Amino acid sequence: MSETEADRTAATSTAAKISNGVVHVLSEYTGRGPTRARTHISDEVVTVVLRDTLTKGERSLVASQKRELVLAARHGFQEAMESELVQLVEECTGRVVSAFLSANHLEPDIAVETFVLEPRGSFKATLDEGAPDGSA
Repeated sequence: MSETEADRTAATSTAAKISNGVVHVLSEYTGRGPTRARTHISDEVVTVVLRDTLTKGERSLVASQKRELVLAARHGFQEAMESELVQLVEECTGRVVSAFLSANHLEPDIAVETFVLEPRGSFKATLDEGAPDGSA
């Protein structure tokens, strides 16, 4: 396997781990995980696109024009899950997450979880860096 193929395989494996982990965390918090998840990884951003995320109750609220309630509840879940999701991405990528952004769209039912990574080479870029003087 060439180095490029190995890099693609590793990236695919990392993306799959992140997708599966995000689905698991969402399921633990909401009682139901999304039916589809795809993770996109670039140099400084990890984005997870989730489809079919809403519970049956949330879908009923959307149908009853109670969209604000659903979005407020989802925002609450996002705040509650943030530390677990950030930890997941940091463990899978070996990089420090500097920002977490999350949004939901109700029709169609799509959510996006975005993690901005510290730039490579920055002081806080990787999790395994030691103290500022180089000691661990």
